[in-house]
Amino acid sequence: MALDKFALLEVLSVLKNSEASERIRHSAQTIYQALIEAEPTTATPDRHAQRNGHRPRTPTTTAGDLELRIPQASHRLVPP
Repeated sequence: MALDKFALLEVLSVLKNSEASERIRHSAQTIYQALIEAEPTTATPDRHAQRNGHRPRTPTTTAGDLELRIPQASHRLVPP
């Protein structure tokens, strides 16, 4: 998932107006969130996974606490 222009401008603004440690934390948060959103949804032949909202998670890393949104998946049977 690529970040859209608005998201990139927001990241750039935060990076310009913050301390070095905050820049690192915000960059890490942006990268992790993009990777989470890009992770392919696994499916089996008889099931189809769909995203059903997000749940907040705040992992602690060496860059600081990251506020991430983890997609929730729901599975439904695919008719034959």
